[in-house]
Amino acid sequence: MILGMDLGTTHSAAAVFRDGAAVLIPNAHGDYLTPSAISLDDQGHTLVGLAARERAGLHAQSTALAFKRWMGSDKRITLRAGAHEKTLRAEELSALVLQQLKSDAEAFIGEPVTEAVITVPAYFNEAQRRATRTAGEIAGLKVERLLNEPTAAGLAYGLQQRPEHSSFLVFDLGGGTFDVSVLEYFDGVVEVRASAGDTRLGGEDFSRVIAQLFAQRCEGLSAEERQAWFESETWWRLAEQAKRDLGERDSAEMRTLWRDRPLAATLTRADFEAGSQELLQRLRRPIERALADAQLDASSLAEVVLVGGATRMPVMRQLVARLFQRLPLRHLDPDLAIVMGAAVQAGLKARDAALNDVVLTDVMPYSLGIVAASHVGERLVNDRFSPIIERNTPVPVSRVEQYRTLSDQQKLILIDVRQGESPVGSENLSLGKLEIPIAAAPAGEAGVDVRFTYDVNGLLEVEAHDFPGGQRHELIIESQGARLSSAEIAATRERLQALKRHPRDEQDNRYQIERAKRLFEDRLGHDRSLLQDWLTQFEAALQTQDARVIRAARQQFKQALDSIDTSFRF
Repeated sequence: MILGMDLGTTHSAAAVFRDGAAVLIPNAHGDYLTPSAISLDDQGHTLVGLAARERAGLHAQSTALAFKRWMGSDKRITLRAGAHEKTLRAEELSALVLQQLKSDAEAFIGEPVTEAVITVPAYFNEAQRRATRTAGEIAGLKVERLLNEPTAAGLAYGLQQRPEHSSFLVFDLGGGTFDVSVLEYFDGVVEVRASAGDTRLGGEDFSRVIAQLFAQRCEGLSAEERQAWFESETWWRLAEQAKRDLGERDSAEMRTLWRDRPLAATLTRADFEAGSQELLQRLRRPIERALADAQLDASSLAEVVLVGGATRMPVMRQLVARLFQRLPLRHLDPDLAIVMGAAVQAGLKARDAALNDVVLTDVMPYSLGIVAASHVGERLVNDRFSPIIERNTPVPVSRVEQYRTLSDQQKLILIDVRQGESPVGSENLSLGKLEIPIAAAPAGEAGVDVRFTYDVNGLLEVEAHDFPGGQRHELIIESQGARLSSAEIAATRERLQALKRHPRDEQDNRYQIERAKRLFEDRLGHDRSLLQDWLTQFEAALQTQDARVIRAARQQFKQALDSIDTSFRF
C-alpha cells in the first residue's frame, strides 16, 4: 500500500486510497492533523506532534516549529533541555514527523508501510525538493512521487471529472507557504498550465501580524519585553486563537499571562485586515503571474479552489471574491484537501481499480539556466542569466543549449547552474558549479553542450559534453548542503532511531501532561490549585502501570482539563 502524505509547515497528515475513496488516517489522539513540531524533554526523550506543540510556550529552546521553511538549507536547529542537547537539520526534523505518520498509518491499516507520495509546495526549489525526498528516505519510505500541493488539491476535488477543457485555479495558502496553480482538464489529462508562489508567506505570517498588534496595545510593555515575549513563542497560541475568533466574530478579546503579568487587548477584524495589507499585496503577484503564464484571464476559469488552513480567514475569501468576481469552491476541509489528493495519486500509482486512468502532467514553476557572458558589439558583458528551461514548461523535460568559448586559447568553461527569473545571473539561486577543461582553440571553435533534465518529482540532472573532444561531464546537485548520499541517509536513519521516543500508546498521556503544564502557566489562583491536584492524581495513576487504570484516569484528566481550556486544539 502506498501512503499519501502532506508534510506541512504547521500540521502534517496521511491518507490512503482504498474502497474507492481517500481514507484519512487518525493519529494516536484520534486527530487527522499532527502538528509539525518536535521537542526534547528533560529526560532526553523526543516528542513529536501535539505534546511537542504544547511545550512550545514554556520550553521554546527545546522545541522546533515551522522547520519546513528551512528545507533545502544548511541550517541546523539545536534543541536544549536540561543536560540534553540535539542538533538536527530540517530534513531530519521532518523525517521524525514522517516517521510518526508512518507509525500511525501502520497502526490504522494493520500492515507495514514502505512507500509514499509526499506533497510539496509547487514553488519549492530543487534543493527543497531533494531535502523532502531525503526526509522520506530517512523515515524509511520509498518516495514514489513528490506531488505539487495545488495539483493534489485538484485531484481531491475531482477536477478530472469535470467537463472537457475546463480551467481551474488552485489558491493554496498553508501555514508557511503560498502557491497558486492553473490547471486544465482535457482528453483524460489533468495538465498544470502554470504555477507561481512564495515559499516564505503563509498563515504564520498573519498570526504574527495579530501578535504584533496585540503587543503594541499592551500598555507598559517595553521594546525589550515585547522582543522577549515573541522569542518565548507564547504569542503563537494566543494569536492563532484570535485569528480563529476573528473568523467568526468582528472582534477578539485577547488575554494572556506572561511572567505572572496579565496582558489584555481587544482586536477587531478591521484592525487585522489593515495590518495585513502588505501580506495581502504579496498574494496578488503570484496570482497575476500564473494567469499571465497560462495565457488566461480570470473570467475564463471554471472554478477557483481554496485549500490550506489559512484560507479559513474571511479576508482570504473576500480577496478571492474581489479578484475573480465569484465565490471560491471550498466544500472540502482546506486543511485536509491536499493529503486527500495525495491519497488519490497514491491510488493512481498503485493502479487502483476504482480509479479511471488519468494522465497527470505538471510544470516546472521556475526557470533553470546558467550564468553566461556574451559580446555586445565590442564589449564583453558578464553575469547574464541564460535560461535553458523556462518556467512553466511541462515536465518531464530535457533541453540542451550550446555555449562556445569567447577568447582564444581558452582552456576552461565554468557551468554555474542557477534557478530564478532575474536577468542578472548572480541574483538567482545557485544550485551548483562544474568546471570543464577544454582543448585550447581559437574563440568560438570549442565549447560545451549543456543538457538539463527535469523529472516529475522536480529533481534536476545536469550533464555537459565538451567539443570537439566529446567527453561527458555530470553535475551532482548539492545545493546548500541539501543532498545526502545513500550511506549518509542510512546513518542518519540509525541515529534518529536511536533517539529515545515515547511509544505510540503513551503519546496521549504525555500530551495531557504537557497540556496541564501549559494551562498552569496561563492561569492564576484557584485554577492553579485544581491543575496541581489533577496532575498529581494522573501521575499517581501512571505509576500503577495498569493499562486499565491509566485509561480511565486519562479520560477523567482530559475531561477536567477540557472544563477550563477554552483554546482550540491543534
